[in-house]
Amino acid sequence: MLGLMQDQPLLISSLIEFASRQHGDTDIVSRRVEGDIHRTTWRAVASRSRQVANAIEADYLAFSERVATLAWNGYRHLELYYGVSGSGRVLHTINPRLHPDQIAWIVNHAEDRILCFDLTFLPIVQAMHAQCPTVGRWVALCDADALPADTGIPDLVSYEAWIADHGATYDWPEFDENTASSLCYTSGTTGNPKGVVYSHRSTLLHAYAVSLPDAMCLSARDTVLPVVPMFHVNAWGLPYSCALTGAKLVLPGPALDGASIYELIESEQVTFAGGVPTIWQTLLDHLHGHWLKFSSLRRTVIGGSACPPAMIDAFQTEFDVEVLHAWGMTELSPLGTICTLKSHQLDLPAHEQATLRAKQGRAIFGIDMGILDEEGRALPWDGKTGGELVVRGPWVAKDYFDSEAGSPLVRDAQGREWFPTGDVATIDVDGFMQITDRSKDLVKSGGEWISSIDIENIAVAHPDISLAACIGIPHPKWDERPIVVAVRRPGSVVSREDLLAFYAGKTAKWQIPDDVVFLDTIPLGATGKVMKGKLREQLKDYRLP
Repeated sequence: MLGLMQDQPLLISSLIEFASRQHGDTDIVSRRVEGDIHRTTWRAVASRSRQVANAIEADYLAFSERVATLAWNGYRHLELYYGVSGSGRVLHTINPRLHPDQIAWIVNHAEDRILCFDLTFLPIVQAMHAQCPTVGRWVALCDADALPADTGIPDLVSYEAWIADHGATYDWPEFDENTASSLCYTSGTTGNPKGVVYSHRSTLLHAYAVSLPDAMCLSARDTVLPVVPMFHVNAWGLPYSCALTGAKLVLPGPALDGASIYELIESEQVTFAGGVPTIWQTLLDHLHGHWLKFSSLRRTVIGGSACPPAMIDAFQTEFDVEVLHAWGMTELSPLGTICTLKSHQLDLPAHEQATLRAKQGRAIFGIDMGILDEEGRALPWDGKTGGELVVRGPWVAKDYFDSEAGSPLVRDAQGREWFPTGDVATIDVDGFMQITDRSKDLVKSGGEWISSIDIENIAVAHPDISLAACIGIPHPKWDERPIVVAVRRPGSVVSREDLLAFYAGKTAKWQIPDDVVFLDTIPLGATGKVMKGKLREQLKDYRLP
C-alpha cells in the first residue's frame, strides 16, 4: 500500500519561488566589488533568476551542462545559484584561491560551457581562458559601462548586458529530483581535485536540516551573514536555507576584514553569521582594538577547521554570542555535525560545558555517523576509543564526478557502505563527536586544505633537493601552516630562500610553505615511505618563524 500524497519533486526552483511569494519584500543586501552597498529583495532575485535562465536557454546549453562561477558572495552570484540550477543546468562554483593552472584543469574536467566572474578575478581569467576550449561564453559580473576594454578575452560580455534582453517570465521545468544541481571540487588534497555533484533532492534536504532548531535554528526573524564563501560548498547551504525560511540575507562581497564585517553586522542588524576561525579572529581583534560590542548578533556557526576554545569563550563571555561549533566536508554538502547542548547538559558547570562546546558536535538528522577499527568493526561510543570516522546519508557523496578511481565508499563488518572521512575521531555516549587526528597527511590552513604531496613534489623537483616531506605546524591565526623538510643533494648549498622562491608560480601563494627545515636524513619506513609520525616527533620543539 502506498501513501496518497501528491508526488512533487524537490527542486531548487521551488525555494526561490517560495521566497518570492511568501517573503518577497525581505531584503537581500550585498557589498559589491565596486565598494558600494546594493539592496534588493527575494522577489527581485527570483525575477532576475528567471532572466538568467532565459539567457542560458538563448546560449543553447543542454540539460545538465555546466555554468561556472568565480565570484564573491553577492546578489548576482545568488541569482546564478537559482537561475542555473532551476533551469536544469549545473552550477559549478570554483575556488578562486587555487592556482590558475588548477582552475583551468577544473574548468576543462567539468567541461564548463559558460563562466561568470567578478572583475576582481579578471587577472585569473586572463591567465587561463585560452586553456579552456569548452567555455563558449565569458561573463563579467558587472554593469555594462563597467566592462573593461581590451581584456583579451574573446566576446566578453557584462552580466547586465547578458540578461538585459531576456524577460522575467520563465516556467521552471520539472524533472527528477535526483538530477544534478551543482558541482564543487575539493581542494586537490591527493592528486587532482575531485568533483562532488549535489542533486536537487540532496540540496533541499540539507537546507531543511541546516535550518532545524538543533542545527542553525534559522527563521524569517533572522538576518543572516554568510562570511563563508559561496564558492566553497555553497556557503554551507545558507543561500538555500535563507530562501527556505525567508531570512534576510547579507552578503559581504570581497571585504572580509574585521572592520568591514563588523560594519555590516551593525548596520544591517545581523543576528546570525557563519565563517571559519581565521575570519572570526580578525573580527575579534577589531572588537578588542576598538572597545566594541554587538547590538544584534546572537549566534555564529564556526567550521572549516577546529575552533579554538579561547575563541568560543571570547564570543560567549565577552560578547554574549552563542558559538555553534560545526564539522563537515565538501562531500557532505557540507554539514555533518553541529555542537548544540542537550537539555540535561544545560545545568553542567561552565568548564564542563566548555569542554563539550569544543567538540565538533552531534550528527543532525540525515547524517548517520560511526567510528570503525581497521577491520571495519564498529567501535564503542565512550568518548575515549578512537577510530576512522565514517558517515552516510542522503546528502553524502557516493562517488566523484567523472572519476576513474572508483567509488570511495567502504564497507563495515556488516556489509553497509559508508563514506570514509579521513579523520580519526571519538564519539561519546551522548553522540558528541570529536576529531583527534587525520588519517591523511594534509595541512588545513584557514579552513582550506593544502596537499602535502603537492608541496613535496615541487620541492623534490628542485635540482638540489633529494628528498622532501611536508608537515603542518600549529599557527595562532591560520590553525596550521605547512613547512617543508628537505634533504640537500651532496655538495648542494641551496638555501631556504632559494627553495621557497622555487614555489613561485607553481602553486597558489597561500599554499607556499612558511619555512624550510634542512635535515641530513628523513625517517623512512620499510617500504620507503616517509614516517611522518617520527618526523613530527623529531621536530616537536620547532616553532614557525
